Amino acid sequence: LPPPPPPRPLLARLGPAAPLRSALRRWGPGLFRAYLQVALFQLKKLDEAVSAAHTFFVANPQHLQMREDMEKYRRMAGVKLESFRDLQATPYWEAYETGVQQYNVDKYLQAAVKLEVSLEEVLLALEDCRALCEGPQEDSTEEEMQPGLYEAIAAHYIQVLKCRQHCVLEVATKPGRVSATDDFIPSHLDLLQFAYDQVENHALAAECAASYLLFYPSDEPMLEKMKRYRAELGEGASVTARENIQRYVQRSLMEKKLIYYAVEHLGGTFNDPDPWTPDELIPESLKQKHKENQEKQRLENLDVGEQEQTGPFTFEGITVAMDSHQLNGSQRVVFDRVLTDSECKDILRLAKAAGGTEDGYRGRQSPHTPHERFEGLTVLKALQLAQDGTVNWRDAKLLLHASEKSRKIVESYFTPGKRLHFSFTHLVCRTAVEGDQDGRMDLSHPVHADNCLLDPEGKECWREPPAYVYRDYSGILYLNDDFHGGDLFFTELDAVTVTAQVHPKCGRLVAFSSGGENPHGVWAVTRGRRCAIALWYTLSPEHAEQERMEAEDLMRQGDVEQEPSHADVEEHMGADHSGGASPEPPMTKGRARSTSQRRTSGSESGQQPQKLRARDEF
Repeated sequence: LPPPPPPRPLLARLGPAAPLRSALRRWGPGLFRAYLQVALFQLKKLDEAVSAAHTFFVANPQHLQMREDMEKYRRMAGVKLESFRDLQATPYWEAYETGVQQYNVDKYLQAAVKLEVSLEEVLLALEDCRALCEGPQEDSTEEEMQPGLYEAIAAHYIQVLKCRQHCVLEVATKPGRVSATDDFIPSHLDLLQFAYDQVENHALAAECAASYLLFYPSDEPMLEKMKRYRAELGEGASVTARENIQRYVQRSLMEKKLIYYAVEHLGGTFNDPDPWTPDELIPESLKQKHKENQEKQRLENLDVGEQEQTGPFTFEGITVAMDSHQLNGSQRVVFDRVLTDSECKDILRLAKAAGGTEDGYRGRQSPHTPHERFEGLTVLKALQLAQDGTVNWRDAKLLLHASEKSRKIVESYFTPGKRLHFSFTHLVCRTAVEGDQDGRMDLSHPVHADNCLLDPEGKECWREPPAYVYRDYSGILYLNDDFHGGDLFFTELDAVTVTAQVHPKCGRLVAFSSGGENPHGVWAVTRGRRCAIALWYTLSPEHAEQERMEAEDLMRQGDVEQEPSHADVEEHMGADHSGGASPEPPMTKGRARSTSQRRTSGSESGQQPQKLRARDEF
């Protein structure tokens, strides 16, 4: 009899369970190990279960359920300390992180040793990855070339080259993570040259600096350091870049040149993984597309704290309370002191006055939970009520001004040089239903993303209708904190792992990008009334909020009508305007016109957007 076949991998042995195999491939080994630890625990394989759980927890330290599981394992009898091992750890990542830790505490000699080990292992891992790019041609979603032998050979060869180019991203992505470390190889050389300089090994420092300049030959700080190193080493000293780095850069540039030639003449696309690719290598017809791809990738990976340094964020009195680093994410920020206490009270007064009207604002059951009442007011409805004398004219205008101020802050911080348009503005209040809060387990607003459909099981967010796909940034301007619960929280794509939490208070503005990088929800409001201005922005003028434009027209009309009467009253009656009882207090010309003129000049669009219906998102 022939020998039995070797055991197949687990995914192959799952047989017809194709959807499960597909899901496991999509979710990656991290989530696989989360399920694996449960299965191993049920099989009483404690040592393997702890290792699987620890591996998942290292990559997902904010996962609440796994954190509880790890605590249970630590208290459990029979669990050994050596069982807590990372099964996905790679030698170069361990060396790199240890080297960076030593570097940060000024232990430069130890840091250099670890970083050298990491760099050597990284280059070896790159070779392994490149070897795996060889093989049969894979199906491509790009437009195929015209059929023919030469075209087929070219398409296959270019596919292999693109795969090799993207190996640097594979190597630079830590197991369990989804994004790569920027400039992974050049950053090794930068850290090494500084470490060697600190221990006065100027020969190695110069060698690392010369190697770094292969990637960024016009880097002025590094060029200045090279001048100093040459002076310290003497005129007879030879300073050259490392041979392995020279080979790496030369080979990479050769492959890029071939790829760009093929894209220009044969079609297709290429997302260059390296920010150091020289401009002269890129064909003129592709440079604009290359810049757009690089900018898109930069915005996706750029920390908000770094953007603060580059963006012209200059608003007097407003402070950045938390940036994306403190919020454990990307494209997130919290501002304080956007509104004063008196301004918050005025807008709350507007909400209360509008709540007594028969315009649809009256509190009703929240669409998200039966334990809260919901009230919402648009800027247009606020100005219409002010025209009718139902609410205070100044309060309605303040709602418009406060939201515009928030837009300018968000625009200046996230998109300096690009105009953000309002997509929707909504004054929203949520009130806890008294006597209906015992044992409550739901949320005030379930976890969601603002421009895509969140799929927690697949850890995906699909940017397609019925989601508001044109929304680019979101904001919440809080008006009060005299309630229980109601905190905003961010999660991972699983909608379970909480990464950050923000407590509302008067004048606090939370802003973030609207995509799948920022799923968020609101904890239950269990006592009192929570009010905030919900704001959504778009970079597309064609999706600008039509109701807001109508509201601004009403405001300008109201200001014009009030100014003559105000002058007459001052001239002939000497009336006192200090009181706030009148629903239409007069405003000064300069103040009213300055805001309206700024908004008019920025809201012109060749296409009239459709009117949006009111919908609460927070």
